[in-house]
Amino acid sequence: MIDLKYLLRNKEDVIKKLKTRNFDHSILDKIYELGDKRNTLIHQLEVLQAQRNKLSEEIGIKKRRNEDCSLLLEEVNKIKKDIEVINDEANEIIQLVDDFRSQIPNIPYDDVPVGKDEEDNICIGEYPNLGRGLVKNVLPHYEIATKLDIVDFTRAVKLAKSRFALYKNDGARLIRALENFMLDTHIKNGYKEIMPMHLVNSNMLYGTGQLPKFAEDLFKIENSDLWLIPTAEVPVTNFHYDEILDLENPIKYVAYTKCFRSEAGSGGKDTKGLIRQHEFHKVELVKFVNEENALDEWQKTVNDAKNILELLEIPYRELLLSTGDMGFGSAKTIDLELWIPSEQRYRETSSISIYKDFQAIRAKIRYRTKDGKTKYAYTINGSGLAIDRVVAAILENYQNKDGSITIPKVLIPYMQKEIIK
Repeated sequence: MIDLKYLLRNKEDVIKKLKTRNFDHSILDKIYELGDKRNTLIHQLEVLQAQRNKLSEEIGIKKRRNEDCSLLLEEVNKIKKDIEVINDEANEIIQLVDDFRSQIPNIPYDDVPVGKDEEDNICIGEYPNLGRGLVKNVLPHYEIATKLDIVDFTRAVKLAKSRFALYKNDGARLIRALENFMLDTHIKNGYKEIMPMHLVNSNMLYGTGQLPKFAEDLFKIENSDLWLIPTAEVPVTNFHYDEILDLENPIKYVAYTKCFRSEAGSGGKDTKGLIRQHEFHKVELVKFVNEENALDEWQKTVNDAKNILELLEIPYRELLLSTGDMGFGSAKTIDLELWIPSEQRYRETSSISIYKDFQAIRAKIRYRTKDGKTKYAYTINGSGLAIDRVVAAILENYQNKDGSITIPKVLIPYMQKEIIK
């Protein structure tokens, strides 16, 4: 959520920047109208409070003189009622403004490329020579996985429905290997591990920006204020919900969780394989930082995610997202896309975003500055990485002519073998 004072004081700049996000600024117009109305009410309130105080002084004088002050008391009571009515109206306006603010995306940094959609993203780095390079002519990961009997898509549909995968044998082992490898690597880089729950309440999803706007993308538990998490970002960011932190140094967390998404609006995209599922595995990186160190720490988070792909030796590219393709709460995002040979293209495996204080305002996460002032924290998060897509990439990039899969070197200690066959 954008700071209200900033919205009100920077009207033209806010409208200009939000237009680059394909955002209809009519909501902003409503906020500014309500802001003017509230200012009028506050002025009326101040006038009435001054009148009440003056009358109260007169009543005090009359009482000390044993004079009748009944008329003055009636007038004070009338003013009190008027103040209550105005207060109620002002509070309703505040609630309306907050409701409107919750629908407004974040304001992008000035250096974010302006664009309508993913076509306007900028490639800022490509690493095609890692591992075996840009591999061609291999079986799709879902076909080789079925042949090797390491992923069962048929039974997954029977147990649930489409867009689910059941890992078994070396497939299950590979998931565990990647999970532990990623966690171990990030912990060595200073992240503290959290193992959060997979269910959270509505306040937590509001805090990170999924609610109210993206409810249709989530799975809700019937007759309960509990939702399945779409990403570990939700419980880990809200770990410090309504707290004041010491952010002289960044607070860094890493978490492995299952994630659950309804994939509303995805239509017939990626119905085969592991690319787009309702339930998937992910290692998430979350940081709480002060405003001064925010962009440096965001770049370090990008580097931490890139490091995993480089250690796995999977070709990838790095995209700076345009204003039209960034997530709702993001102020700046870099996507990492790994090479999927069967499609002959790169596919996203991590989005690393900086949110400024957008999430912290909603989740009431603050810190004290060196001069003792309280400010909202800046938050950063990103996948480190999305495991199922990494599995797909390994099954294709490390596929051999005989149908076996060579295990990436860094995973051999975790898999305790060199080949899946």
